[in-house]
Amino acid sequence: MMRLGMLAALAALAYGQTGAGPVLEVTSPLGTRFYSIADEKGVVAAAQQALAADPKSAQLHLKLAQAHASVWQDREAVDACTRGLALAPKDAGLLTERGHRELPLREFQKARADLSQAVAIDPKRMDTYYHLGLAHYFLREFPAAADAFRHAVDLAPNIDERINSTNWLYAALRRANRPPEAARAAEAITPDMTNTAPHTLHYLNLVRLFQGRMTESEMLPPEPPRDGSDTEAELRFDTVAYGVGNWHLYNGDTAKAQEYFRRVLQGRVWITWGFVGSECELAAAKK
Repeated sequence: MMRLGMLAALAALAYGQTGAGPVLEVTSPLGTRFYSIADEKGVVAAAQQALAADPKSAQLHLKLAQAHASVWQDREAVDACTRGLALAPKDAGLLTERGHRELPLREFQKARADLSQAVAIDPKRMDTYYHLGLAHYFLREFPAAADAFRHAVDLAPNIDERINSTNWLYAALRRANRPPEAARAAEAITPDMTNTAPHTLHYLNLVRLFQGRMTESEMLPPEPPRDGSDTEAELRFDTVAYGVGNWHLYNGDTAKAQEYFRRVLQGRVWITWGFVGSECELAAAKK
């Protein structure tokens, strides 16, 4: 046990453990500093201890990256993936994870490169296409984003993933100025389809808005507290408010869209796609 504890301590030094407290992760294009959250359950230390016992395991590097990401340590997650890829350069899972974690760091070009490489290695991974679509979307490469999201829809293993991907496929097609295709994509989510995972309800409601089956007031969650005390409430609001803002953007009401994007950025959960997307839109509007 003493030897294992010593290995874990050495691993913490080698792998840049920053302790349980928050650390600066990224400064946004709008100049805001974003931090990790406290690792109150010690998930990073546990993953580091496991890796110390088998440091040549690419999968344990992946698990360490996921532990970092669970406490918003995305920069450290990227580093863990990079070390894993030094052991297994063609591991599509590690490339996908690194690309995924580069997105909240606003490193969209790096994410696009990693996720494109992962697709080339394993073209059957739905999650790779999903995150590749996001990379293209945040880079404002909307036709390419639509192509990636269409693959994600086609590869979706269940209704929840199909709903999630369809929301983004619709968004990308609308931004690519292809509204008839967008409408057809949305209509593939038929009235009898419903979510299983609770968070999918937010995307399902957005699709129903796009279909004209729900109204804005019916689906918008309550405004969450702005002190970071309820991350789930912020996640719900960010997802839906960004989608509704986009919907106003598609329909020519830029002022209303930007009002929604600004409301999202009043929160603190900087890792959500709604937050990242809102920031991208407002940054682009300033140029």
